[in-house]
Amino acid sequence: MESSKSARLTVVKLSEDEKSVIILDQTKLPNHEEYITIHDEKRAWDAIKRLEIRGAPAIGVFAGYAMYVLAQQYTDKRYEDFKAEFLRQAEYLDSSRPTAVNLSWALKRQAGVVEKNADKNPAEIAALLGAEAKKIDAENEEMTRKIAEYGVTLVKDGDGILTHCNAGYLACLGYGTATAPIYYGQEKGMTFHVYSDETRPLLQGARLTSYELQKAGVDVTLICDNMASIVMKQGKINAVFVGCDRIAANGDFANKIGTSGVAILAKHYGVPFYTLGPSSTIDFDTPTGDDIHIELRDPEEVKEMWYKEPMALKEVKSYNPSFDVTDHTLVTGIVTERGIVYPPFKENLKKLFNR
Repeated sequence: MESSKSARLTVVKLSEDEKSVIILDQTKLPNHEEYITIHDEKRAWDAIKRLEIRGAPAIGVFAGYAMYVLAQQYTDKRYEDFKAEFLRQAEYLDSSRPTAVNLSWALKRQAGVVEKNADKNPAEIAALLGAEAKKIDAENEEMTRKIAEYGVTLVKDGDGILTHCNAGYLACLGYGTATAPIYYGQEKGMTFHVYSDETRPLLQGARLTSYELQKAGVDVTLICDNMASIVMKQGKINAVFVGCDRIAANGDFANKIGTSGVAILAKHYGVPFYTLGPSSTIDFDTPTGDDIHIELRDPEEVKEMWYKEPMALKEVKSYNPSFDVTDHTLVTGIVTERGIVYPPFKENLKKLFNR
């Protein structure tokens, strides 16, 4: 049996010459482990939009590296022209996925490097962008470890844990976020029984979470989304761990579609429900979940993706929101790299982050 560390695939990295970003194509999992080399802005935008790279933290790391790679291509420009082109490309990449805050966070962080170093030439600034991208990556790795340490205190050996979507290392690198306590506990000799929601319509739970947990030697059982209720009723679930793409100032949070339904079920059955994510996912400029923009995706994903033939008539309309918002009243706690936040979230999030 492989350890969780040895079983992890590389999700995103720089090429040896640092002129390209290399990513694992997650649309091909679980049957094919293929990598894509990216060095232009359109291909980087497509990689995020198509979910070839996915998960808020992984997208943030990718964006940091992508902007470094792109910036190296026009270091012959004057500073003002270099800056204008950099900001244009950052704005373009930011349009690929509007809900995940880590994307805009990483792009703003790299833009800050450009704006704070106007006294340097573009080649020097590009080198600083590379250093900053590597720093974002290293910080993210450390963040997942700390989330793991806090999260594992919420469960005990032998517990049943329900997950939704994929917030493992494929989405978040390192230990992942929602999976972090599972992997960390495994390294400490603990065992868990994980139930992985398949997560319609893109099947991240089936294709990705059950894949990475199985590869890591974790006891994982795949279930359809509409089976979550019965496994909770049967007493098989002791905690729910899910990721998050944006946390509002009051504790509402956006995550993959179906998360709010799981939270409602957990509340009904008295199962503790936790969201786990980095502090960069908390958006204090977003007062409540009502202020979170929800991405609408291609309706054909519901009717045609993964099927040999369409599962509905062409004329049938389909509604395909990518995320939903879980109300803070359904959340037991928010696990971050700085600690576990409990209600009242509006006040305690501010306290934890000195706002």
